[in-house]
Amino acid sequence: MVKVHFLGASGTVTGSKFYLETNEQNILVDCGMFQGRKDLRITNRSPLPISVPQIDIVLLTHGHLDHTGYLPRLVKAGFKGKIVGTAPTLAITRIILLDSAKINEEEAELANSEGYSKHKPALPFYTIEDAQDTIGLFKAEELNQWIPLSENIQYRFRYNGHIIGSTFIELDIFGKRFVFSGDVGRPDDILLEAPVKPEWADFLFVESTYGNKIHPENKMEERLVELVKTTIYEKGILLIPSFAVERLQSLMYLFWQLYKKNKIPNIPIFVDSPMGANVLSIFERFPGWHSLSRKEYDAMCAHVTIIESYRETWETIDDPRPKIVIAGSGMVTGGRILTYLRQFLDRTNTSVLLVGYMAEGTRGRTLLEGGQELKIFGKFYPVKAHIYHEESLSAHADQKELLDWMDSIKNIPERVFLIHGEQDALDGFKHKITGVYNWNVHVPKLFETIELVF
Repeated sequence: MVKVHFLGASGTVTGSKFYLETNEQNILVDCGMFQGRKDLRITNRSPLPISVPQIDIVLLTHGHLDHTGYLPRLVKAGFKGKIVGTAPTLAITRIILLDSAKINEEEAELANSEGYSKHKPALPFYTIEDAQDTIGLFKAEELNQWIPLSENIQYRFRYNGHIIGSTFIELDIFGKRFVFSGDVGRPDDILLEAPVKPEWADFLFVESTYGNKIHPENKMEERLVELVKTTIYEKGILLIPSFAVERLQSLMYLFWQLYKKNKIPNIPIFVDSPMGANVLSIFERFPGWHSLSRKEYDAMCAHVTIIESYRETWETIDDPRPKIVIAGSGMVTGGRILTYLRQFLDRTNTSVLLVGYMAEGTRGRTLLEGGQELKIFGKFYPVKAHIYHEESLSAHADQKELLDWMDSIKNIPERVFLIHGEQDALDGFKHKITGVYNWNVHVPKLFETIELVF
């Protein structure tokens, strides 16, 4: 028997955590933090409904915060095993945890000084020291290598093209194959190779972020050209909230390519994301994981100004020239983008381009849905800027691409579990899989536990 606990990304997109109990090993696949909705964020601070010290190992599909951001809390709760992923995944996770810890500490300090938190005192979700303790448990493994955990359990990482270092995970447990998709990338990503496809799955756990949608035709270049022209004409600013991993580098690449093709002038482009700047070093360290040559990488970086201090952030704000600012975070949940929005959100010559998925309850979703004001650090700011959304740059496979990713599975899975999606996406994808493959599909609820007996 394998007992599966759905501790996150079940009925929602964020907080990926899947706990497998067996009589040989107890395995946690991903250890993400909830983002977005307040009820989910509150859940972050609640103890997990399992015995954390009994977890033997954590396997990470990739380094994004919603798949790794709970790790320091896990360690504080008594986890002492290894945290395993590919080398670039662990390098990214290190950056993200340290950055997140720093932001947690700064926000707690700000809340205490300005008195807008109901907690007295406000405490950081975790500290830099907590993150460093977690990083000490990291262990890197190679792609495509079966790693034994016990007599009847082994695992391997397979490339899935979502971000640099990302994988899906295959676990062979007592002769049955469990496949965890992680976040599946797209076949035509501008920086990464197409995802590898699983060939066998007795139990398939597949993401459903865009399970009910087909991405629009890629017109990102045209959209960027149009927005640059508008920004210059109106002497304004183009703000792009961006995920620090992959999305930011893709945007840098696109703007550099547009300039090379003489489609846009040499407008100042500022990249204000300490985490994003650090992730650039991951591209430099792991050239085999992406498609950029060293010459292209250097030219792309030289085309933008990478902001290195908060003082430079304010110098950029005071710069009167029309400009582009790419800043974290992608769903506007934190990071330097908040500083820019507080200054420019109430100006009609400001454009805000959202370039990816905006989870329920995030500031990005508020902007996307036409919110007239945005709450930032306890204050409300009127939205007079023009808000745009472009999904074609998404790093998540859409419904058609997910079905294509599954089409090499030779057997009929005993169960398919749809995870990492909002309810409409989960329901739509379940209907589609049932219609196309006639597989047994289940949509687990948050904190549901299922016993698989075979």
